[in-house]
Amino acid sequence: MSKIVILSGSPAIPSRTDISLKYIEKLVEKEGFTTEYYSITDFSPIDLFQGRYDSEDILLLAEKIKQANGIIIGSPVYKASYTGVLKALIDLLPEGAFKDKPVLPIMIGGSNRHLLAIDYALKPLISILKGEPMQGLYFVDKEVEKQNPLSPIRDEELLNRTQSQVNEFVEAIQKRK
Repeated sequence: MSKIVILSGSPAIPSRTDISLKYIEKLVEKEGFTTEYYSITDFSPIDLFQGRYDSEDILLLAEKIKQANGIIIGSPVYKASYTGVLKALIDLLPEGAFKDKPVLPIMIGGSNRHLLAIDYALKPLISILKGEPMQGLYFVDKEVEKQNPLSPIRDEELLNRTQSQVNEFVEAIQKRK
């Protein structure tokens, strides 16, 4: 069975990033994948701040990513980029941690003004880790309902786009088998 690692870069609890990623997680699981969900809030701030590469939690995440067939990574937009704490975590992973894995980037921003944050910030990060970035999804805050985490997306066009990206992600993984 194929495994997907989902990584949330949102420090907020609850967050629209986590709600969106959990929704996408259910879509991927419907396709027969198993998932491992990690949030930056699962990691010790001391490990992140002090750059503890040998932290037990960081080593476990690195191993789970190595075993995964694909990765979904999400972040809110902070200052036109992903969160700094997500970068702190990514910096602790081994070089080439995403090697030859399809990676679906997800970002949530306050407006469409930061739509290109996926292309100019998150995709280059994925590429540096030797992952293969998919097109990705950008959600505006108001498109994700915090009050309804099981069905947070109401817009039909956005639902279709989300399902289409999940389908492309699944196909990319299946081509590698």
